[in-house]
Amino acid sequence: QVQLVESGGGLVQAGGSLRLSCTASRSIFSIDAMGWYRQAPGKQRELVAIITVGGSTKYADFVKDRFTISRDNAKNTVYLQMNSLKPEDTAVYYCSGGRGPIAIPTMVYWGQGTQVTVSS
Repeated sequence: QVQLVESGGGLVQAGGSLRLSCTASRSIFSIDAMGWYRQAPGKQRELVAIITVGGSTKYADFVKDRFTISRDNAKNTVYLQMNSLKPEDTAVYYCSGGRGPIAIPTMVYWGQGTQVTVSS
């Protein structure tokens, strides 16, 4: 079992930036894929970004060119740098881990989530 803990959420004005962090209880090098999902009020959970152990990435269309996912294996940490935030980015953001293929990932580990609120 792997435990994931998110941090870095908060309140920010539209156009601002936040960096989310996710720390795992064991080496993320042993986890094929790490990703970020989000769930807005009244909406279903959706994929934001995913990164594989080999460094391949995939982004949702609505965040590409604004968000960047990265991983630091030495720190057992995955990051999500969020720039040019919009009010519609407001959601609870969840860290996850699992396996590929990257086109159809299977996530089995989940964090508790961190709230991101973007004001207008």
